[in-house]
Amino acid sequence: MITREEIIEIGIFNKAHGVKGEISATIDCEIDVFRKFSCIVAEIDGIFVPFFAESIRPKSQETVLLNIDGFDSDVAVKILVNKTIYVLKAEYSDISSSENCDELPIDYFIGFTVRAADGKVIGEIVDVDDTTDNVLFVVETANGTYPIPAVDDFILDIDEDEKILELDLPEGLFDL
Repeated sequence: MITREEIIEIGIFNKAHGVKGEISATIDCEIDVFRKFSCIVAEIDGIFVPFFAESIRPKSQETVLLNIDGFDSDVAVKILVNKTIYVLKAEYSDISSSENCDELPIDYFIGFTVRAADGKVIGEIVDVDDTTDNVLFVVETANGTYPIPAVDDFILDIDEDEKILELDLPEGLFDL
């Protein structure tokens, strides 16, 4: 069973394209990178379900047209319309490093331990709030849950192997 901690958001399914089971999707990575994933994942009835693309073709720079194994009509793909597209986090990490991608999707950091510049562990990133212009890491600490701005200026180091994000945070951030 695929869990939320094992996946990262990479796009969204749009609408059916034609009547033969093709669906358009907006993706947050290059099409060549997207083609390398073994599967894509969507949440169906509260369960993360893997799907396998039979074909992927570009529609624009950010939009692709997908034929997914087992879907052969516009009615069949309606179950995916407006669903978030996820991929396996481990696979994304491997593909992005082999493709020399510099930027990781923000929810890649869910599950990372947050450590201060002085080495003190602050807490764990349990969610990402991207509903506003300023994206926030939602960090669970011993004293509660706090939003921390997810800005490059705060990030000192990313240890992907140990899942540690070292941040240089402004004084008093947790006093708010």
